[in-house]
Parts: sequence; C-alpha cells; structure tokens
Amino acid sequence: MFQTHCQDLTFVFVFVVVPCILIIRILHHLRRTYINRQTLKTLRNSLLSIQKTLHSLVLFITMSNSNDDSSAVDPPPFDPLQPSIPISYPIKTLQDLHSRSYFDSFHYPFNKSTVPLHPLNGASPTLPARPRILVCHDMQGGYLDDKWVQGGTNADAYAIWHWHLMDVFVYFSHSLVTLPPPCWTNTAHRHGVKVLGTFITEGDEGKAIATELLSTKESAHTYAERLAELAVALGFDGWLLNMEVNLDVDQIPNLKEFVSHLTQTMHSSVPGSLVIWYDSVTIDGKLDWQDQLNEKNKPFFDICDGIFVNYTWEEDYPKLSAAVAGDRKFDVYMGIDVFGRNTFGGGQWHTNVALDVIKKDDVSAAIFAPGWIYETKQSPDFQTAQNHWWSLVEKSWGILQNYPKVLPFYSNFDQGHGLHISLEGEQMLDSPWNNISSQGFQPMLEFKDDPNPDTIQVLVDFKEASYSGGGNVTFKGTLEENASFIARLFQAELLLGNFPVYITYSVKSEETSLLGLLLEFSSARKERKSVLLASRRIDQSSTKFSELIVPRQVKMLETTTEWATREARIIMDGYAITGISAVCYRPEPSRRTLESASNVQDNAAVHTPAEYFAILGDISIKTSGQNSDFPLSSSWLVEAQYVKFASDSQGTKTLSAKIIWKLKDGNDSVFPQYNIYLGKPAKQAVGSLDGRIESTQEYLGVARVESFYISDLIIPSNTDALKFIIQVCSVEGTSQNLDKSPFLLLDVKDK
Repeated sequence: MFQTHCQDLTFVFVFVVVPCILIIRILHHLRRTYINRQTLKTLRNSLLSIQKTLHSLVLFITMSNSNDDSSAVDPPPFDPLQPSIPISYPIKTLQDLHSRSYFDSFHYPFNKSTVPLHPLNGASPTLPARPRILVCHDMQGGYLDDKWVQGGTNADAYAIWHWHLMDVFVYFSHSLVTLPPPCWTNTAHRHGVKVLGTFITEGDEGKAIATELLSTKESAHTYAERLAELAVALGFDGWLLNMEVNLDVDQIPNLKEFVSHLTQTMHSSVPGSLVIWYDSVTIDGKLDWQDQLNEKNKPFFDICDGIFVNYTWEEDYPKLSAAVAGDRKFDVYMGIDVFGRNTFGGGQWHTNVALDVIKKDDVSAAIFAPGWIYETKQSPDFQTAQNHWWSLVEKSWGILQNYPKVLPFYSNFDQGHGLHISLEGEQMLDSPWNNISSQGFQPMLEFKDDPNPDTIQVLVDFKEASYSGGGNVTFKGTLEENASFIARLFQAELLLGNFPVYITYSVKSEETSLLGLLLEFSSARKERKSVLLASRRIDQSSTKFSELIVPRQVKMLETTTEWATREARIIMDGYAITGISAVCYRPEPSRRTLESASNVQDNAAVHTPAEYFAILGDISIKTSGQNSDFPLSSSWLVEAQYVKFASDSQGTKTLSAKIIWKLKDGNDSVFPQYNIYLGKPAKQAVGSLDGRIESTQEYLGVARVESFYISDLIIPSNTDALKFIIQVCSVEGTSQNLDKSPFLLLDVKDK
C-alpha cells in the first residue's frame, strides 16, 4: 500500500502539480508585460483554483492510504486558546479581525514587542527628510523559524543584521493580516528602524473580503480601528496596505475612508507611525500596477504616509514620480524585487543598479524579498553572501542609521542565532539555537570582496566561545610587528556632556595579538580628536591618534576562557563620539629584541608577518562605573499558571506551565531581558575535600516579556520540587547574581 501511495503522489505531483505551478509562475512574470493583465489575472486565478483542487486530491490520497496505518495519528488543529509553546501567527479572516479574538489567544501576551523605538536608541519619531530605504521581508511565506517567540533550535535560521542600511522594515506574508513576530520588532527598534505589518487582499477570497470591508463607511472605519488597535497592542509602527483585487468604482470612496481613517488613527495612537499604500488598485477600481506615482494612484498617496511603487518601473519613472509627489518625494518608495522578476536592473546581485537610479532621482527605495540570498543558497555560504549583497547597498546609499546615539550603550555582537550561549565568559548553553530578539547592536563591519591573505579578516563568529550571548567579533590573519589594522565597528552620533563616560570591553587574545579601541570625536566647531584605548603602547606611526589611554583591567575571569575585561574613563565635554573602531596591533619589541635584530644582516626578518588572533566579546558605554542595581528577590511576585502534569507508559513525568513574574509595587519593569534557569539539586563540588556543596542550573531560555512557558519538562525521579530562577538583565549588559534573583519553587511531589 505504501508503494501505491507513493506512486499516486508522484504521478499527481510530477505530471499535474508541478506544471501548474510553473505555468502560474510564468504568468506572474508575464502579467506586467504585453499580455492583457486582466486576462492574465483570470488565468492565474483559474490555475490557482486547479492547484487547490489538486492539493485536496493529494491530501485525499494521503488520508486514504494512511487509513491502513493504525499507528498514524493526526496532530490536533491549532487552538490559539490552549496553552502551548508560544508562537506568532497571522489573522486569516475578516471575522477574526472584527471579533478581536486574537486578544483572547494564549499567545497574545508573548507577542508584544518590548523594545520601544524611542528613546532608548535616540531615534526620531519622524522619518528623516532624505531618501530612505524600506525593506520588505517576504521570506518563504513568513512565520518560519521566527514564529517561535521564545526561540528555536535552528542555528542557520534566516535573519537580517544590516539594520544600519534601512529606515523601515515590513513583515510580509500572503495572509490577510500579517502581524510581525516580536523578534523582528524588538531588534529593528533597537537599531532605530520602524516596523510595519501587512494587510493584503488578493484572489477571489480577497475580492469577497474587500466587498465586506468596504460595504459601508462605518465598516471601513471599524476595520481600520481594529488594525490600529493591533499595532498599538503589539508595539509595531503601522501598516503596508496591498489591495490586489479589482473593485467596483462605487467602492472607492469607502476604500479612501479606510486608508484615511487608518492613517489618522495610527497617528493619534503612535506618534511617527506609518501607513504605506502599495501600487495596486487604481482610483477607478482596476487592479492595474502603475509602476510610478501618477494621477491613478495619487489620491491614495495623498491620504497616507507613502506609496510602495510596484517593481516593474522604467528608468525615468523615479524622476516622473518625484515630480508628481512634489515636496513629498521622499514618501515615494520605488520597488525593487531582489528575485529580479521584471525589475529594473535585474535585482539579485545587480540590485544596486536600480538603487543608483533611485538615489540619483532623489526618491526612496523599497527592497522586496532580500531573503533571495537565503532561499537560493547563494555561495559560498549565507553569512558571506548576505554581507556581500548588503555591501552593495551600502556602496550605493551609504549608512542610514548611526549608533550609539544615547547612553547606556551595550553590544555583545549577537546575531540572534548560534551554537552556544555564554554569560560573562561562562557557557550556559551548548546546542544550536535561534532568536532574533537576542540580536545586540550589530557592528557595521566592512565587507572585503577579495580579502588579502596577508592582512586581518574581521567577522562575527559563532564557533569561538563568546563572552556574552552567541557571537563575537573575531580578528584573524597576519600582521607585521610594527603595523596595525583598523576595523570599523560603529558609526556613532553620541553627544557627551560634562560628566565622565566609562567604556568597558572584553578581549581574548594571544600575548602577541593585542586589541584596542579607537574612538573618534567631533565638536560643534568641527574640531576632531581620536583617543586610543590600548593595554600596551603602540607605534604611533602606524595608527594616528590624539591621545592614548591605557585602560585598567577590571577582571580576568578565573576560567579557562581567559577573557579579560578592561575599562577606561573619559571626559569630552562638548564633543560627540562619531566612530568606534577596533585596532589590531603588536606589542612594541623589547630592547633585547631590537639589539638582536641589529646584529642580523637582513632586518627584514624582524618585520615578517606573523599570525594574529584576537576576539572582542562585548562593549559597553555608560555614565557610571558601577553595575546596575537590581530589585531584591523579595521584590518580585512569581507565580505559575496553566500547570499541567503528564506521565508516559514508562512512568516518566513531565511538566508544562506558564511562569509569570512582576514587581510587587506594581511598577512596570524597565529590564529588557530575563534568563530562565531550572535549579538542579545540590551536589558536592568535584575535588572538594571540605565537603563544600555547590548547586547547578540548567539554562532553559530567554524571555522579553514577564512570562515564560515551560513545555513538557521532564521531572527527575525522586524530585519533590522544581526551582525556576528568573535572572534579571539590564540594558547595560549586566545580569543579577543567580543567588539573588527571583525564583519560583513548584511542588511536584505525588503529581
């Protein structure tokens, strides 16, 4: 029967499904060329109906054949009301949007973003008055590894980390209401980037939805208010509206009411919020992509914050659109499809061709589907290819976001995925993981297309043990004795006052591979200074700086990791930090070395490049030399909800529960992160002769909200209680001692 089942599926898939998919994609390519677009739309919808029918046929074959397998059990359908591992998901029906059922979901509280756009990152509520870049995610339909709110186990999960090259990020899927997973909003906001969800109607189903949505002025207002309510509750910044359906001309007034009311409601609820119109249906109700701003789509542009122009424009369209927009030309976002589907310049590795034209004509750009790099497995690997592709964007447009802008500032260079997790040099997790919310401020490393083997390679590394989180900046290669190498880390915009600033950083390196920091300063009178933080003296002929500061060593961790933490104190009243770079250098040669070299006939031997290796673990800039104060453990109220015990046939007991915590005084917590641990039973320390007892903890995960869901945790035998520890973390990168952290002791005896 299994063989027959496979044969049935193979026949349907190879000879029916695949050809239909190919035809649909061909029509997608052709729909904006010479064939009548409405004809193509009709054909495409017909084939989509055929594809859905075939999909049902495949399911029927699968179910028919699986009836012979009594052990096969279908998973229960997703019920958002029931406790389960928290996920992000879209709203798929207008009825669910209208009923506000999302707010009754078990998952809703976990999906709130907790990183505000202001003022932690110094971002302005309004977009800058310059050409901007909007990035539209569109990654394989969305809600993949990023749907797991508490993180997943795929170290190779897709992520974006070039936030300094964009202004707006749109999370996109083909569901009716696409709600951005909080991980994207958290990390985008951390870098000063606005985040939009997507409202889309398409196909026959979208036509029916539009009919109900636009049936009356009141219904248009109601649904606009529902969308605004979701954005406010979940903490993102607005909406991309894509009405990809034909409408009756008498529906257009209510469509304009919908767009206008959503824009006004968002503005009154979230200062600086955005509603962007996609170039699709025109003012006469036709689904007719204009590829420019003109009289057919400008009425929608006039009542919202901008237009995302379809990506099949011609070379003079950006200039024509700028003329139509007038003083709002920066609100015109010319689309570029990175997959290259009839897009100007061809997209892919030539995306910068379109970017150059857009920049020249002084309008904004909308980059669609940068996940092309990941989806098509561009060589040699995702990290390298992604850095290479975004370097072309930087070459065309330059850096758009500067940071740090405010204090305190902290970065551990974590990209939100990796092979381990560390805390202050101690490894807490030794397995693959992903969680984009864990991204620290990302370094603005410069990509070298053809790196010189005789110099230093700079990369965010996941294999080397980290100081904090799952990543670090690694410097490796060769370096001559009297030479130095400078690598950009951050392009900053941090104004200092008449108070000391403390710069702390952690380093791990060989004795002959030294690593320092170079800080660039600028005053209002354009006076420039540079200060080098270096633990040893450096040959100033190789690195120009105004002042050398030897930082004090705060601590050398008593572990085999050999991390050293260094701190310097600086007062630069009236100056702003404009740049932070790493400096790789060698220690100055000793007198004995110099005398020995003078006796060598060929002194070139002294300057032979030698292997260099160093790691930068984290960097912190703050106004106090002291660590953060954390509330006492007794200041917190910690509880368990939805507690469920289960046992299997072998007698193994498991626990599922939602752990929640809050300050007893009722004040909102200001802490950005909580590490969750399971306290293990105490045991005698290895090698201890005095009977000393030590306790251990198992790292369970990280929370951004004041709750964490434990799913199917195996309860060790002969255990009476489980201790869950919530370690509070500060914006400065410090963490509360575990023995002083809030905790929950949960009785599991006889459960």
